[in-house]
Amino acid sequence: MARRTQLIVLGVLLVIFVPTAYFSYRSFLPDQASAQPAAIEGQFTPLSVDNPALRLDILKRFLDLEYKGVHRSIFSATLPPPPPPPPSKQPPPVDTGPAIPPPPPPLMVDAKYFGYVSDLAGSHRRAFFATSDNEDVFIAGEGDTLMGRFRVIRITNTAADVEEVSSGRRATLALEEPGPNG
Repeated sequence: MARRTQLIVLGVLLVIFVPTAYFSYRSFLPDQASAQPAAIEGQFTPLSVDNPALRLDILKRFLDLEYKGVHRSIFSATLPPPPPPPPSKQPPPVDTGPAIPPPPPPLMVDAKYFGYVSDLAGSHRRAFFATSDNEDVFIAGEGDTLMGRFRVIRITNTAADVEEVSSGRRATLALEEPGPNG
């Protein structure tokens, strides 16, 4: 096509396209009559309420409600303590036999178990212990004496079993996790 023919065709297309686009755009605009708000018919009538006063008795009943379930932090990974056993309805049995002496109190070890190291074969382990006030640190292997009173019986990943040398009573020290300050 010649240059002059191209310009004539372009002019005719523009003459057709511009009015078509204008009228199409106008058909999507809202009418002026529909832009006015609808008129409200009739008068406003409020709902009928027997007594619009505040019901203080119901409010007091809701304020006195108290949660009776288990109180625990949702941000703590530790499980809550188990619920107490239900009270028994039977009277306690009367024991007329000889009194059994109470068992000795549980062994209290004033040390914390902080960790362990082992050789490559895992046959020889040594554990790290600290006194309760974190003043002294002790390193003891299985069979060694700890603080002159306790013998380390067994060392695992999560606990250390110790035995009091004088009485033979045993205790298990759980692995202590370091706190947020170290």
